[in-house]
Amino acid sequence: MAILDFFRRDKSASTAKKRLTMVLSYERNQLPPNFTEMLQKDLMQIFSKYPQFQSDNIEVDLRTEGDTEELWISIPLVRK
Repeated sequence: MAILDFFRRDKSASTAKKRLTMVLSYERNQLPPNFTEMLQKDLMQIFSKYPQFQSDNIEVDLRTEGDTEELWISIPLVRK
């Protein structure tokens, strides 16, 4: 059954919807198309200097909650 799930349309439809939402958000906020990728690279470079952070796992995303758009950044700490 897992093989058949791969061909389900819902997955591609939700991915397309997420991409369209992101593009519209970029345009509305006058951001460059690859804004989150550029910001993620910059943050990875900055936080790689500090051993307390897992700079390889930094996540940057634009999220929409209702009428609010948020820049979401996750910078995980190293577990000891």
